[in-house]
Amino acid sequence: MKKIRLSIATVLLTISVLSLFIIQTFQMIQLYERKNIQFRHNLNNCLDKIAFRHEKAEDYKRYMNIINKDFSGQYKDALKQEFKNLMPIQESISIQDTVIMVNGKMENYLVIKGDAFDSISGVRSEQKVLARDVREMRDLFQGKSGHIAHKDSSTIAIQLNQKVLQHIFKKAKFVNEMMIQAFRDNMYETPQRRIDAIFLDSIIRMELKKEDLPQKYSFMITNEYGRIIHFDVSPETQKNKLDSTKCGKINLFPSNVLDEDLYLHLYFPNRNAFIFREMKASFFVTILLVVVIIIALVFMFRTILEQRKLSELKSDFISNMTHEFKTPISTISLACQALGDSDMVDENSMQSISPFVKMIHQENKRLELLVESILHSAVIDKGEIQHNHVNLDVKELILGLVENAKFRLQGTSGSITTEFIGTDFQLVADKMHLTNLLANLIENAIKYSKETPEIKLFLERNTKGLQLSVIDKGIGIKKEHLPKIFDKLYRVPTGNVHNVKGFGLGLSYVKSICEEYGWEINVKSQFGEGTTFTVTFNTKRKWKKN
Repeated sequence: MKKIRLSIATVLLTISVLSLFIIQTFQMIQLYERKNIQFRHNLNNCLDKIAFRHEKAEDYKRYMNIINKDFSGQYKDALKQEFKNLMPIQESISIQDTVIMVNGKMENYLVIKGDAFDSISGVRSEQKVLARDVREMRDLFQGKSGHIAHKDSSTIAIQLNQKVLQHIFKKAKFVNEMMIQAFRDNMYETPQRRIDAIFLDSIIRMELKKEDLPQKYSFMITNEYGRIIHFDVSPETQKNKLDSTKCGKINLFPSNVLDEDLYLHLYFPNRNAFIFREMKASFFVTILLVVVIIIALVFMFRTILEQRKLSELKSDFISNMTHEFKTPISTISLACQALGDSDMVDENSMQSISPFVKMIHQENKRLELLVESILHSAVIDKGEIQHNHVNLDVKELILGLVENAKFRLQGTSGSITTEFIGTDFQLVADKMHLTNLLANLIENAIKYSKETPEIKLFLERNTKGLQLSVIDKGIGIKKEHLPKIFDKLYRVPTGNVHNVKGFGLGLSYVKSICEEYGWEINVKSQFGEGTTFTVTFNTKRKWKKN
């Protein structure tokens, strides 16, 4: 039985370790998936920022080409036209360059002069306006809103606010023409001219430093048909062949609906290593937990083996010891019989030694019973109980044991009674073990009774099988001791009073026999009022008769 239990414990231990590995592996896979999803999320955010910054930077460079263009001629023509519209009677308009000190700084200005002649009055007049000289469109957009007044002694100065000039100039047709020409030129640009690989690499490097992503990367550029774009000048990180299925992908010009789409493919060669580094803390904790649990399980298993070995050594020692005790017990028994023989001892000596011989005989018998109990306990511990299954009448066994018990109650006013309900009390079991079981229960009831024992044995057949109740009105058992009474060598504490003899093996033996046969034993007790032991014999279970 114990070997079977040890095998079951080994199997359960192995299953526990394997289950632990499977669970921890599953959790690590789930953690890897979560980290991988987080990685893709960070990568998509980073790609969006790269595309946004790259497109805005390219738009800025394109518009700066327009803004930095010299359009002083167009600007002067626009000034003349607007000045003429303000003063429709002007006959001639001229523009001259001049330099004026403004806030301690020399700046270029234009003097716009117009001549007018009134034919009715015959008066000729001259009008002048002072405006900033704008060479590039950038100067116009960055111009100050302030103005400088200039008066001529013979004319009325007309001052044009710089903001008005900006508004006038923005409406000029050539600005629209320049914008259209810029887009028209861009449509015919090659991908190599639209993308600066080195500049794009700097944007990628800058954005990766801001995100929780690996700093080692490679990238390639493809068109909307998947064809790789080659560059004459490119950084080391730009590759002409990458596995696009393992790359993050983004359109570098998402707002440009006119031109061909160009895609950035960003690849991280150490992606898995980076994710595993992110999992490092959790991985170490998991490994430590698994190692600790395995060590604990191995330690527990080794402890079980050591305890089993010690138990076997103890059982072997007890078995050998009890067998050795049987020889002197038998010798003492024979000596007592010889001392009681009239042929061996004369009548006078017989009368003087008879009480001592009787005492020795009784104590020897008790010692023999104790040795047998210890031997049976050792056999049970080793799982080597030998069963000789025969068909038994439980009623007859009880009646025989009750007759023997009545002799022990002689000299007291105690009583032991029986009650049987039913007719069939047959049971297949080992006669010796069943007899010992019943004898222990009766012996226990007698030992723990008061001065006047009152014991009743009640046997009946019901739907569960045969049910035996041993009822006494003895000293009872406290509730805190009930769960332990079937433990080996356990005795209910009685303080300094030791009037009840025994080693605490009887009920342990009873419990072991019940477990061997699948019988059920229960106990109910009220301290100071008595105890009831109930054994339910399972008659439905079939045992092979010897």
